[in-house]
Amino acid sequence: MDIQIRKEQPDDFLQVARLVEMAFRQKNEAVLVENLRHHKQYNANLSLVAEYHGRIVGQILFFPIVIRCGDAEKESLALAPLSVSPEFQKMRVGTRLVEEGLKRARESGYGSVIVLGHPEYYARFGFVPARTWGITAPFDVPDDAFMAKELQADALKNAGGVVEYPEEFSEV
Repeated sequence: MDIQIRKEQPDDFLQVARLVEMAFRQKNEAVLVENLRHHKQYNANLSLVAEYHGRIVGQILFFPIVIRCGDAEKESLALAPLSVSPEFQKMRVGTRLVEEGLKRARESGYGSVIVLGHPEYYARFGFVPARTWGITAPFDVPDDAFMAKELQADALKNAGGVVEYPEEFSEV
């Protein structure tokens, strides 16, 4: 299948919003993506799309977060959201977006990624429960669905604490 993974461009924003709404069957995640684009920490290099013949069929966003334990904090990334058009699901579009996104995150110097998602799906990419490092979510979620992955060796060593998401995450 002739799908290209590339950096999201401003001309893609409307297509991405429609895609995210369709993938999640609600507007919350599309609003989140739009709001994060206006945040000072937004890194356009970590917002990727999957394109098929000029049509956006997938999107992934990685956003800076911190893991806080008292006064200490450790920088990480949140993988949120990952969206694939329903007719392109189970065709490795999401897999390709995650793999390319993790590669770009590593190349950008980030040491780890946190995700709240399906444990079976994200385990394929090396994500394990965040509790492995003593990392917890700031809200009530199933323990096995709150996961982390080191992009660099020992990036999460002594990182135990609570993840702090930008307020945009709580607005949706």
